[in-house]
Amino acid sequence: MKTRAAVLFAPHEPFRIETLDLQPPKSREVLVKLQAAGVCHSDWHIATGDTKHPLPAVCGHEGSGIVEAVGEGVASVKPGERVALNWAPNCGSCFYCAHGRPALCEAYRGLIWQGVLMDGTPRLSLGGKPVYHYCALACFSEYAVVPEASCVKLGVETEPRIAALVGCAVSTGVGAAVNTVEIPAGASVAVLGAGGIGSCVVLGARLRGAGTVVVVDRAKEKMKLALELGATHALEAGPESPRRIRELTGGRGADFVFEAVGVPAVQEQALECVRPGGTLVLVGLAPMGTSTQLPGAIITRRELTVRGCYYGTCEPARDFPRFARWHAEGKLPLEKLVTRTYALDEINAAYADLLAGKLARGVIVF
Repeated sequence: MKTRAAVLFAPHEPFRIETLDLQPPKSREVLVKLQAAGVCHSDWHIATGDTKHPLPAVCGHEGSGIVEAVGEGVASVKPGERVALNWAPNCGSCFYCAHGRPALCEAYRGLIWQGVLMDGTPRLSLGGKPVYHYCALACFSEYAVVPEASCVKLGVETEPRIAALVGCAVSTGVGAAVNTVEIPAGASVAVLGAGGIGSCVVLGARLRGAGTVVVVDRAKEKMKLALELGATHALEAGPESPRRIRELTGGRGADFVFEAVGVPAVQEQALECVRPGGTLVLVGLAPMGTSTQLPGAIITRRELTVRGCYYGTCEPARDFPRFARWHAEGKLPLEKLVTRTYALDEINAAYADLLAGKLARGVIVF
């Protein structure tokens, strides 16, 4: 079959809309008709070359849609059902899956970075030549063939744009605050970066009963949204940010600091915002090959904890329905995250808006 998709052919080039060939789903695979796909900065790392990935590729790892067809052996979903897409499919039986860390699944991890599905080949092609899948999904396309393990039913009626966000921004950001660490009621929290992920960290922190929640960003509109989502203070990013955070948290620093930008310099600054005995959570993805200098002498003497957070330490089968239910119950006002929607043909404009700081989350609708 044919599908229209946004294809990235080389770093530093715009996405191009192409009509690709898409093979039918093989064993344990699902054909999904996309309804919505989030515009996330992680995909932009492919476009800049900061994240190394086989090209040409169809990016997009935050999506939702309707099951169109299923391959042999698929039992968890059937045609006509709505699903949110999980960009870290898991086998369910390896060491990490068995220990509740499916985002670190050994069976899928290598294949995902090769841009292929579980048989080691892509389903997309152009003129007979392979086109690769980002995160085993390739959501910037009208249709996608994905692993069965990537399809998660939410259990409650969820608007497609929101369902797409559950698949990445919500699970990563809210998950960082409710899974990666345990935030006690009344704790102080600082969030560096108020994009889609940082905004969701705010939601998760407030859901856990955090007291002071300080957000730092450069974009005034993002800071305004963070206050609407429950932040108690919003600061403009700069060299004085750590001092201001300490002033707002009793002179000590925040109990929990979340870095949601993925810039080494910001990660280093984030350590200055943590109180002695506190925790720094690195949520943002730094470019491959970069280094973050965190002084061991300070970490030791102040008994600081530094945690990595990948995909919000989530278990999609458990957390996707939980987050959707919290949204339905009014506990997570996820609709406020959607700044603007775009058609697939507007994908380059969507990323221009993202880079200009105009979006908490932009969403491509099909």
